Amino acid sequence: MALPTLDSLDVEGKRVLVRSDLNVPLDEGAVADDFRIAASLPTIEALRRRGAQVIVASHLGRPQGVDPALSMAPVAKRLGELGAFRVVQADAVYGPGVEALIAEAPEGSVVVLENTRFEAGESKNAPEVAAGLAALADVFVNDAFGTAHRAHASNVGVAERIPSAAGQLLEGEIEAFRRLLGEPDRPYVVVLGGAKVSDKLDVITHLLPTVDLMLVGGGMCFTLLKAGGYRVGDSLVEESMVDVVRGVLDGPGGEKIVLPDDLVVADRFAEDAAHEVVSATAIPDGMMGLDIGPETIRRFGGVIEEAESVFWNGPMGVFEWEAFRSGTAGIAEAVASSDGYTVVGGGDSVAALRLLERDAEVSFVSSGGGAGLETLEGKNLPGIAALERWS
Repeated sequence: MALPTLDSLDVEGKRVLVRSDLNVPLDEGAVADDFRIAASLPTIEALRRRGAQVIVASHLGRPQGVDPALSMAPVAKRLGELGAFRVVQADAVYGPGVEALIAEAPEGSVVVLENTRFEAGESKNAPEVAAGLAALADVFVNDAFGTAHRAHASNVGVAERIPSAAGQLLEGEIEAFRRLLGEPDRPYVVVLGGAKVSDKLDVITHLLPTVDLMLVGGGMCFTLLKAGGYRVGDSLVEESMVDVVRGVLDGPGGEKIVLPDDLVVADRFAEDAAHEVVSATAIPDGMMGLDIGPETIRRFGGVIEEAESVFWNGPMGVFEWEAFRSGTAGIAEAVASSDGYTVVGGGDSVAALRLLERDAEVSFVSSGGGAGLETLEGKNLPGIAALERWS
């Protein structure tokens, strides 16, 4: 079913509540990476040009109640700087005080609500939170793909109460993933990393019948290596998943899974740990894998170069530490250099692209990690499904 979009809305002179995903990292009270803020601007700007009064809602972090360290203040400041418009910040998520603030906000300004997760009922889609947010606006626009897999008050609950549509970012995300889920150009290669195979087991099993090859690195590869009968030393292994993964490797499509040839291993989990390159099939006792090795970078890079469609989610190693960053950086370089259709999702994957200043060379950089994976798993995302009633 086609979703309602901004073009379907009459917004001139109306209050429009935009659920954006402004969940960005902070460093000493300042925004450390403004990728998601910048990604939210096209929808906000489109609404402002059409004469709407824009009210922005977002969560930030995982506060347990009201936490001043996770106030939207630095995010609101950066939004105004990037958009070159005045921002008025509310000190609450909803209520009479917020309604009065919106009514008195200067023309052309954007009102930013306080962190939606300061309200305990947000993540439970509590009726009182949804109703309070809906009372702030005449129209709702969901532009937060990063939270579309959650049934929260600020995305699902509001959409059940007032006319709603998808924002430009959400629309673009849906189209990007539909292209991969439909009939992708081939060869179609998926690159998966990250710490736990349990987090990506569903996407692995769902995509194996579809992909041509699946390249696996990161901490999750050690559970697969152990399931294949190889020595993994002290590397991260989800013991409860070994038999499950063995069944995947031995089952239909298991031959499409490509594991590392070599790995960078260290004697301890530390940034300054002594490290060396060893075969992926025989990690010495007392050593742990913290990155893919140079031969694997070359091999994976060659596969990506030949692909016509690529999806990448998850780092190849402990990307936060420079000594174990080469694998993730190498994959980022290969994806950015690809002539095929490329989609990248997940915080560390996107961060690697931005660190190399190559994000503009990727076909689509997704603002969602878990939401993108659940889309590829074939799941219906509640934040998107809630908009369908307005089609």
